Amino acid sequence: MIFRTLSRLALISVVTLPAFGQQGAAPAPRELPVDKIIAVVGTKPIMWSEVQEFINFQRQQGTAIPEDSAKFVVFARGVISDLVDQEVLIATAKQYKIEVTDAEVTPAVETEMKRIRDQFKTEQEYRDALKNEGFGTVEELRRIRVDRAKRDLYQQRAIDSLKAKGRMPSVAVSEAEIGEAFVKAKDRLPRRPATVTFRQIIVGPKPSDASRKATLAKIDSLRSEIIKGTDFEVVAKRESMDPGSRELGGDLGWARRGMMVPAFDQMLFALSPNVISPVVETVFGAHIIRVDRVRPAEVKARHILIRWKLDSADVVRARIEADSTLAAWKRGVPYDSLVTKHHDEAELRLMADPVPRDSLPPEYRAAIGGKKAGDFAGPFEIPNPQTGFGKIVIMQLTTAEDGGEMKISDIRERIRSQLAQEKTARRILDQLRKELYVSIRM
Repeated sequence: MIFRTLSRLALISVVTLPAFGQQGAAPAPRELPVDKIIAVVGTKPIMWSEVQEFINFQRQQGTAIPEDSAKFVVFARGVISDLVDQEVLIATAKQYKIEVTDAEVTPAVETEMKRIRDQFKTEQEYRDALKNEGFGTVEELRRIRVDRAKRDLYQQRAIDSLKAKGRMPSVAVSEAEIGEAFVKAKDRLPRRPATVTFRQIIVGPKPSDASRKATLAKIDSLRSEIIKGTDFEVVAKRESMDPGSRELGGDLGWARRGMMVPAFDQMLFALSPNVISPVVETVFGAHIIRVDRVRPAEVKARHILIRWKLDSADVVRARIEADSTLAAWKRGVPYDSLVTKHHDEAELRLMADPVPRDSLPPEYRAAIGGKKAGDFAGPFEIPNPQTGFGKIVIMQLTTAEDGGEMKISDIRERIRSQLAQEKTARRILDQLRKELYVSIRM
């Protein structure tokens, strides 16, 4: 998060235990001889020791705890308010008859317990660390973590129920609030990475005429076998070259319009149930399709794929096609006409949202180098594990932003969304406080 968020929305327990193995002195021993009730929510007291525990956690996480007594009181009031909000959500969950069991949280707790234990070379080091953090035994730590994981889940389910009941409508956020939040968070923001957007044409190797005829002959024979009575699923398991569906008898699951490449998609939504399609050609190969079930806006279908057989000569032709396409693009031939004719329909055409240069595949990073907006890059080859023969990329950068300090424009919508969540949460929590008995005694 870029600035302070209500802990229940972040789904992080306010009183999370500190991580072991961190450098730093153990917290000073408490000197209060008797604990004290600091707040009450319903019938649940919040003890001063709980507040101290959270403050110690904040200190170990690097938060500067005020030393000035007046400022410390303000800080402590904020901690108490957060703890009250937690208890309000938990009380709401119980009012809604929400249940959380140990079994639901135990697997995650055990994973975290193992992660903690793995930080220490010996069992003795582990137990010494437990004692330094104030825990008598491993079981005591496990018990506390289970309890707090359950509290987190109660809070999440309370939020989900409030949303389902329409009690958490979105709240408007002003530009002034966004600006103020950005100023407060600016010094803690990471540097903005160098980013690019681009459009591209990816040319895939295409089969020779002889290879295409052989593939179509194979798929035609399989279709004839099915028409004569062999089960579609049996043929799919025996012959299909789609590893994702072959063992399932060609089952593709439920699909909506636009999920498949155009030729396949068009046939998929034109077929009646239990009808065997004509042969459909796509960039992947030749298919036959059967629709099993139909419901509004989606269908459940199976297919059999016989891939095109490619060789190195097909890649050479793809490189020549990419070279001539790039030359035409640079001469001013419109991108839309070139992409329609040459682009592999299984691949992305545009990267419209800024993407960090460092996150791009290595072939892309090498090709764009220090290029600027408007520059062309390529041709370069990207691997295609399905066929073993690469595809050829040509591209043009549409934007190229250097890295530097984060600007408000970079994260405006993130801030808006987060503030809206916080304001919505605050509104409903204030309302819930009125519906429950809440007494703060500091």
